[in-house]
Amino acid sequence: MEENENPEEDNQEILQNLDESGQTEELVEMFEELPTPDVVEFLEDKSVEDIIAYLKELEAEDQGRIFSDFAMELQLRLCRTLERRQVAQIFRHMYSDIRADLYQQLDKEEQIGLLPYLDKKVREDVIILSAYPRETAGGIMGTDFATVFEGMSVAQAMAKIRHDAPSKDMVIYIYVVDDSMVMKGYVTLKDLVLADPNAKVSDLLNEFYVSAEVNEDRESVAQKIEKYDLAAIPVLNSLNQLVGVVGHDDAITVIRAEQTEDFEKLAGVMPSQEGEDYMQTSSVGHFKKRVVWLVGLAAMGIISGMIINEYQNVLEHFIILAMYMPMMASTGGNTGTQAATVIIRAISLGHVSDSDWLKIVLKEIRISSMLSVCVAALTYFKIVFLSFHGLLPEGFTMSFVGLTISFAIAIQVVSSAIIGAGLPLIVRRLGGDPAVVASPAISTIVDITGLLIYFAVASALLGVS
Repeated sequence: MEENENPEEDNQEILQNLDESGQTEELVEMFEELPTPDVVEFLEDKSVEDIIAYLKELEAEDQGRIFSDFAMELQLRLCRTLERRQVAQIFRHMYSDIRADLYQQLDKEEQIGLLPYLDKKVREDVIILSAYPRETAGGIMGTDFATVFEGMSVAQAMAKIRHDAPSKDMVIYIYVVDDSMVMKGYVTLKDLVLADPNAKVSDLLNEFYVSAEVNEDRESVAQKIEKYDLAAIPVLNSLNQLVGVVGHDDAITVIRAEQTEDFEKLAGVMPSQEGEDYMQTSSVGHFKKRVVWLVGLAAMGIISGMIINEYQNVLEHFIILAMYMPMMASTGGNTGTQAATVIIRAISLGHVSDSDWLKIVLKEIRISSMLSVCVAALTYFKIVFLSFHGLLPEGFTMSFVGLTISFAIAIQVVSSAIIGAGLPLIVRRLGGDPAVVASPAISTIVDITGLLIYFAVASALLGVS
């Protein structure tokens, strides 16, 4: 019998068949058994009314689990359609960090109207988590975790864990605290399961642990989870008290969001709001995100025209120079973008620091010097063997002109690498985001400097001013 190569498609087909045949009871049973992403994928194609009808057939815990996986935009639509009491029931069983995010997205009036329907514990949890800035560890942490005390026996600890009932994703690490919730260390569920029931938790305690501070940047928290290969990381306040936990799934979400933001900055686009959908964003919204960079760089591009105009006499004598201007511009732009991309990645991964700037620049000079030899050689042979000799004025050979253009492009490659590596470092030094000066900005700056180098070298070596 052949193995199922794509179970996701099969699951969607099963759900679709049950839906079309009107087998609602069997469909709801499948919702409870299948992985949450498969159920969410099926439901997100339905109308709001159909989704609500299906949710009402589910147990409260399953409602919260599935609702937590919906896109934020759909969560808001459902919240504004359901009665407040039904929303409160779903809130009670949602993941705490996602619940807080959803609460923050509601209007003030909607928040005030919902609070009376929430249980005291849920209400306090939502208000506390919503108070932290979104970009911090507190803004992405959840309160779904289990704690035990040092003096407990293993049997007592297991009983408390069952009482706390953390989700299966957050039961790997059991945090050991005192009566004031001050963190003492952690034990793993495996440690407890394999230990003697009469043994003390203190005998199993891991006192050395990695933690995050509640106001720490969320990207730094995600990097810690990645570096130490953690399933979750505890979040502590200034008193070393355990206030929340950030799971690996939250870290993946943060990393994706940061990568998306960097990609948009690399392309000269204003960063999107987290979770923003391309199709749901209006054309005016996309226009606003792109217009600033595009107009700004276009204005800078006017300088290129001024440089060409300044060297108009050189172009009139050597029309062949115009033929290799696109090659010069593209080579410089590509070199600068390559250098910038490598340096920005090294900065984001923590491989380089501000103090390494001189080493970085010198290394890029060595790399670009080798690259310039390759590009200059290609340019020279292209000019000598593939260019039309009738384009030259009397008294000049194609070989000499080829050397001149090749030399100019070689200098352009080196200068572009220095600019591409240097600008992100300068912006980082000034406290900005290095990704902001990448791709479009660097290409424009490199074009301007490249034209200056190109015409200055041609003017000097060809003897035309």
